[in-house]
Amino acid sequence: MLTDTAIKAAIRAARADQKPIKRFDQGGLFLLATVQGGGLWRFKYQFDGREKLIGLGKFPDVPLKLARERRDAARRQVADGVDPSAARQAEKAAREDSVESVAREWLAKQRDLEADTIQAHTQRLEDYVFPYLGKRPIKSIEPPDLLAALRRIEHKGLHDTASRTLALSGRVWRYAIATGRATRDITRDLAGALVPPKPEHHAAIVEPKAVGELLRALDTYRGQPAVCYALKLAPVLFVRPGELRAAEWSEFDLEGSEPTWRIPAGRMKMRDPFVVPLARQAVDLLRELRGLSTGRLLFPSLRTAARPMSENTVNAALRRLGYSGEMQTGHGFRTIASTMLNELGWHPDLIELQLSHQERNKVRAAYNRAQRLDERRKMMQAWADHLDVLRAGGAGKVVPIKRPATTA
Repeated sequence: MLTDTAIKAAIRAARADQKPIKRFDQGGLFLLATVQGGGLWRFKYQFDGREKLIGLGKFPDVPLKLARERRDAARRQVADGVDPSAARQAEKAAREDSVESVAREWLAKQRDLEADTIQAHTQRLEDYVFPYLGKRPIKSIEPPDLLAALRRIEHKGLHDTASRTLALSGRVWRYAIATGRATRDITRDLAGALVPPKPEHHAAIVEPKAVGELLRALDTYRGQPAVCYALKLAPVLFVRPGELRAAEWSEFDLEGSEPTWRIPAGRMKMRDPFVVPLARQAVDLLRELRGLSTGRLLFPSLRTAARPMSENTVNAALRRLGYSGEMQTGHGFRTIASTMLNELGWHPDLIELQLSHQERNKVRAAYNRAQRLDERRKMMQAWADHLDVLRAGGAGKVVPIKRPATTA
């Protein structure tokens, strides 16, 4: 029988002689001392008339006592008619095909998503799916199993979170089907099984005089320069907060006769590239910010220039200016623009296109993408000019402008 002293001596000898050495214990267990100065536990056994071998770990991570326990467990499997090697392979396959394993594999492939989005997806799965279903093979999960996990979220009153978790699970299951780990998307069977979330309303100020006061307040903010410019650009551009936060300088053309911001598809909600025509006021602000910027991001995090600022930064700045979450949010600048542009007489289709809302009619969508950039450029300049009027204290009431000619 082996001892710790004999094991260490064998390892030293193998390294000195640059030749592997075997030292046997009992019951098929032996140590393979390597030329690198390590020790590998091996168990040799007979199964169906064939000699087979499996590893039991490394010494000293696996001490002699534990190696013997693992050998005894393997011997019991052989006695029960189970091949330890085949059983190990089956366990490995089960781990690789588990809900958690498939989900993490899918997450690792979502390179077109923002880091914050990946983190949010990961956190949602870790909080609401993995604790209950993560270790089970994904093909073994039935709709009631997933529904039970989602019900736990609903019981907390988080109906929107439950709905988002179901949608996220659907993406994981469809990936599992594509990679041969599942045969059907069980999330489809749960349609209508959850309490519908209440429509999300983003607080926004829409009365012209109050909007002017808000714009003047934004100009008084004295925080980090990137935050100051994010606050000033948000009402002029009225893109989604996540699209603004993650903006990169390489996406902007500020020198051409028709300055634009081209947002790549991976950062757009609808997964289509999007062009934002830039008004003169937006270009001026961007040039000022460019003079203060040193990295690829317009609005980097205070912690690291490699990542954009937090999704809560703009909202926190609004709170500091005295605007509560019930009064105004970063997303609410889109509501301001949508409401007032409609009141000013701009065509609703043009406004919806600039808001990057999905056009359900495919023919109209194709026409919009191809033909309306010039019209949107005129609207964006008129909008920036209108904001200047409001900021200066004018336009106490909205006077509709002449609606632009359109063939829509």
